[in-house]
Amino acid sequence: MPKRHPTRLTHRRDPRLLQGTRVYLSGPMDFVASRAAEAKYGWRTRVSEFLRAMGVTVFDPWTKPHVRGLHEYGLEGIETVHIREGWTFANGNEAAQQRARISGKFWETLHIDLRMVDTADFIIAYCPTNIYSVGTPHEVVVARQQRKPVLFVSPPVTFSTLEQLRDHLTHDEQGSLLLERLVEEVPIKDNPKGVPSLWYLPLLGTENFFDGFGFADYVDRFRWKRIPLDQHEKQHPPQKPLLAALKRIHEGKLPLRWDNRLKRFTRNDDWLLLKVAKPEKP
Repeated sequence: MPKRHPTRLTHRRDPRLLQGTRVYLSGPMDFVASRAAEAKYGWRTRVSEFLRAMGVTVFDPWTKPHVRGLHEYGLEGIETVHIREGWTFANGNEAAQQRARISGKFWETLHIDLRMVDTADFIIAYCPTNIYSVGTPHEVVVARQQRKPVLFVSPPVTFSTLEQLRDHLTHDEQGSLLLERLVEEVPIKDNPKGVPSLWYLPLLGTENFFDGFGFADYVDRFRWKRIPLDQHEKQHPPQKPLLAALKRIHEGKLPLRWDNRLKRFTRNDDWLLLKVAKPEKP
């Protein structure tokens, strides 16, 4: 009889490991191309639908849960970033009061988002290296301080339109010079392998990274409206798609951890999916 690998944890008697769990969806919101499109058709909408079909409670910062007793606390919409327009670096009481007003308004958003991180069993973070984000690293760090698993999607980043523009300006010396200055000023940096910031590697664990979602396998099933991310994943088919990994976990295959000392995969006890009994009816 073949010997079973001691660290390969499966739950054949009771699959559906993700049923009843809670997840928080972390990722850039301020500096995306279109907040309106992101809120309505973005990756969170799709991942939410995918996980809810498994019985997962999804915390999405675009559609925050209502807070009991505090009407509309921390709600965030596509217009929320407009409060930045009142920012000032000026000195004096009036300027300080204006900065405090902005800070106080956004405190509610920060507070409820971090509370959702506290409440979640695991986190999914989408963090392309070409989009500036502060809240996402904060949420990832909070989750890791609590030893919660963070599944981190870092897709390839390429700028095909930039290359087309370079070709278009081949005979325009001034235009080519201005374009290269713009590339330096922005800056625009390719990341064709989707390599995440190296700071994340020891923080998250090396096996928690994915180079895409793998939406193509589920577009027809969920009847998702086509979005630019579909074309991106068609051009860069994910080698390690997130949705396939979530499906394996739900079917009873908990992820393992690579032990650099033992040079092998071992049990990953970050995945503490607690089975809490429902309270009896009075």
